[in-house]
Amino acid sequence: MFEDRTDAGDRLAAALVDRGLDVDVVLGIPRGALPVARPVADTLAADIDVVVARKLGAPENPEVALGAVASDGSVWYNDGLLERLDPDEEYLEEIRTEEAANAREKADRYREGDGLPELAGKRVLVVDDGVATGATATACLRQVREAGPEWVGLAVPVGSPRAIDDLEREADEIIALETPADFRAVGQYYRTFGQVSDEEALAYLE
Repeated sequence: MFEDRTDAGDRLAAALVDRGLDVDVVLGIPRGALPVARPVADTLAADIDVVVARKLGAPENPEVALGAVASDGSVWYNDGLLERLDPDEEYLEEIRTEEAANAREKADRYREGDGLPELAGKRVLVVDDGVATGATATACLRQVREAGPEWVGLAVPVGSPRAIDDLEREADEIIALETPADFRAVGQYYRTFGQVSDEEALAYLE
């Protein structure tokens, strides 16, 4: 159990130091990941920035992720879920377009200029406050990979064992402090897990 996101970031940073991890850039997934990513970046003496993606919710249940789309427009779909739920193509195109625009707008709020920072040849660590389905993390990791880094990792305080296993193919290394067998939601592993405002999140980038 983590006290809050900052506590989770401190503990994640300590674990990364124990691993001897060396990175050039830490990318938090706004908004909730920024309080986690800041202590990680500070401890590893790395630059901090953001990578943005938006979940593509199912028609009758927006919390169920059919996939995710990154701020550069690249999209990842959960093929197994698409086959089971069989949403129509018109819905998929509509939500992909809408959420891609939302992701671009969010990225613009957090960063001056288009796209990710220069990542070619660098060691890049993506940080989130937890992984439930892995949809957003997958879209973010694929966007980062396209930028040509030397190495890409993902670090989270807690995650679903199944999602973490699925993400192994998307990154060179996955670091998750906790992968509980009875995982239900990220928030159940935090004593305090309130919403992070844009203003708060931006402050962690200063």
